[in-house]
Amino acid sequence: MTVAHGSNPAPAPDKPISAWVWAFRCLRWSTYLAALITLILLLHKSSPPPVQSTPQAAARAEEKFQKAEESVSQGQKATLRLDENELNSYLSSHLDLAKNAPAPASPASDGAQPTDRSGDPTPADVEQMRSSVKDVKVQMEGDQVHAYVVFDVHGKDMTLDLVGKLGAQDGYLKFIPLSGQIGSLPIPQSTLESAVQRLMDSPENREKLKLPSDIADMHIENGQLVATYQ
Repeated sequence: MTVAHGSNPAPAPDKPISAWVWAFRCLRWSTYLAALITLILLLHKSSPPPVQSTPQAAARAEEKFQKAEESVSQGQKATLRLDENELNSYLSSHLDLAKNAPAPASPASDGAQPTDRSGDPTPADVEQMRSSVKDVKVQMEGDQVHAYVVFDVHGKDMTLDLVGKLGAQDGYLKFIPLSGQIGSLPIPQSTLESAVQRLMDSPENREKLKLPSDIADMHIENGQLVATYQ
């Protein structure tokens, strides 16, 4: 029997891809897609609320604070009411925002290291994050407050929207969150409540939330900030 030389053997048929491999590939690409969508939503800034800020309104707010303090010093009770324009104007003139603050020195210029040897943020990093808030706007409707915050994260502006109710408890400011989102990404209610609770209960922020001793209550009423002096 003669054997033909130079003939190639027939190629082996491709093995079919198992359902597990297809499932893994779909899951992997779904994860990539979800991460991409999440990143886009985080970086997409939400629109600011239509609030105004004027020097005249800031002057009215200052006058109201002064009159309330004068009444208290005379042993009288007083109630302070600020409308949306007055509150935003007062915050704009008193908050130390990043856009009004000098840029922090870079590590290369002062020899400081951005992190310690363990890779954890140093106190200087924390202070820099605190000063990264660039804008704050407050909208009040009914008994609810909508806080809109623009902050800088490594040179990229991001927004935080919080809606909730303002109050006072045991001499401290209290905020009850109803909804929130970072950029255009909604924050789950359970996560939001836990984050706000940790923020308000931390020893560092606790003293910052302490109301002046002559203020008995603070809340939102009919779209106005109402502070009751005792």
